[in-house]
Amino acid sequence: MPSSLQQLYGDIDIYLFDQLLKGRYANCHKVMDVGCGGGRNLVYFMNNGFEVYGIDPNIAAINVAKSLSEALAPANPLMNFRVSSAEDMPFGEEYFDLVICNAVLHFAKNEVHFREMLLAIWKVLKPGGYFFARLASDIGIETLVEPIGSGRYLLPDGTTRFLVSEEVLLAYTSELNGYLYEPLKTTNVQNLRCMTTWCLQKL
Repeated sequence: MPSSLQQLYGDIDIYLFDQLLKGRYANCHKVMDVGCGGGRNLVYFMNNGFEVYGIDPNIAAINVAKSLSEALAPANPLMNFRVSSAEDMPFGEEYFDLVICNAVLHFAKNEVHFREMLLAIWKVLKPGGYFFARLASDIGIETLVEPIGSGRYLLPDGTTRFLVSEEVLLAYTSELNGYLYEPLKTTNVQNLRCMTTWCLQKL
């Protein structure tokens, strides 16, 4: 059994860690990480008997996630980790109790692509299931970002991202018939960029 916080949780996103401490996902069974990378947000779930899945368009990242799963949860099938984009997930409707999407949606090419990714994620989530997302937004730095078209912006840190506003997130929350199980929370990194936590339950 892991004996330290690092062993138990890995390099988990701090806001996902917050939800775990609140016991939010205690009754979830099937967990999907969209854009899982090497699996840094899945360590806790692998250590605690969850059925864990991950997709990422990078095959090297998926191989790292598979190796992590082999080490921490050898009973978890390696076929649960697949090379895939968010909008083309190879899983059935209403399949997962929790979908994590950390630092992925802001790589949308335009509004249509953002919508495709979001609706694909929502489709595989079970009724009553939880969606946890962290994505770049303009909240708090509206006057500091420069639009470059198609919903994408140049940020003060020199990067370009697809940005959402509070209005957009709340409109999608309503359209999806979702429930904000946590208020929108935005971290402002010294006016260089802002990251918003968007937590929805599927009603």
